[in-house]
Amino acid sequence: MDDFLQNFVNWQIVERYWPYLLRGLGQTAMLSAIAIPVGIFAGLAIALMATSKSRLLRGLTVVYVDFFRAFPPLVLLILINAGLPHFGLRLPPLGSIIVALLLNSSSYYGEIFRAGLLSVPRGLEEAARATGLSTLQAAMHVRVPIATRNVLPDLLSNTLELVKLTSIAAVVTFVELTQAARVVQGLTFNATPIVIAALLYFIVLWPLARLVSRLETRSLSARR
Repeated sequence: MDDFLQNFVNWQIVERYWPYLLRGLGQTAMLSAIAIPVGIFAGLAIALMATSKSRLLRGLTVVYVDFFRAFPPLVLLILINAGLPHFGLRLPPLGSIIVALLLNSSSYYGEIFRAGLLSVPRGLEEAARATGLSTLQAAMHVRVPIATRNVLPDLLSNTLELVKLTSIAAVVTFVELTQAARVVQGLTFNATPIVIAALLYFIVLWPLARLVSRLETRSLSARR
């Protein structure tokens, strides 16, 4: 038991490196604060194109969504960070991370929003158009709010996954929480930093996970 505590719950290491791990958590929060709204708005735009009357737009969104949902985000980040310089475009690590997260998350958000838009009865949009609203106004003031409410649990669940996905930033040496824990682990040859990083992820994401569960339960109850 003592060996386990020494290797996995070493409070001396926690006390010494806590500020560094906390800065890593701050970087994770910063990445999430950028990637989440960007992914949501891009996903909404994709969903609107996927439900438009244009066959070309619908076809392009199918290709986009299928490709980036199937493509590994870690490989995508490596290609963006190491591959684009060969074409004369060099992004800083933060830029590469945001682009990779945008391409990946927008495809998932897009599918969620598309399902929500398709769940809105056509008559509601027609009624909105009858009041004098344009197609875009009817979409933004009627279809999108109702669609968002219908798929809110899925949106929050995907957001939770996106926060955890920010850990791939470690491969481009961006010091977010996971990378900070790995650096400390390398300095101390001890697994305690990884355990603390996992606990910090849990503390931050558990309330959101509980909210998703409550919304899913309420949604199921409303359908009965």
